[in-house]
Amino acid sequence: MANLDPETVADVIDWNTFGQILEMDDDEDDREFSRSIVWNFFEQAENTFTQMDTALTNGDLDQLSSLGHFLKGSSAALGLTKVKNSCEKIQHLGAKKDETGTTELNDPELCLKEIQIILESVRQEYAESESFLRKYYDSEESGSN
Repeated sequence: MANLDPETVADVIDWNTFGQILEMDDDEDDREFSRSIVWNFFEQAENTFTQMDTALTNGDLDQLSSLGHFLKGSSAALGLTKVKNSCEKIQHLGAKKDETGTTELNDPELCLKEIQIILESVRQEYAESESFLRKYYDSEESGSN
């Protein structure tokens, strides 16, 4: 796995989950199938962040909950644990519950403020994950594993 620090890997990605996607590749030399899944995720995530920005501006908690749920599922499928966990918090807050989803919150403005903070964090977590995955595929292409 190239020159990627194992501790960094564990912090960014659940390798067991991501490894299942890699196992679907017919050709381990080019990893075309898994690469297409990952690059599609990048595009979906960017579009989802744009939609989240709009929903946040419009104060649309239902839409934020739905978008959080969507991105949670996509990131979970790739093993991007931090992104998944943050998106789950957005999903709960959008449903007017606390971050854990256990307590009802009757303050939509508080929910929006919390989502705004989490959205900033999840963008950083996503950027870290994207950087890791791009490095992974670059190292696979150069045969440095």
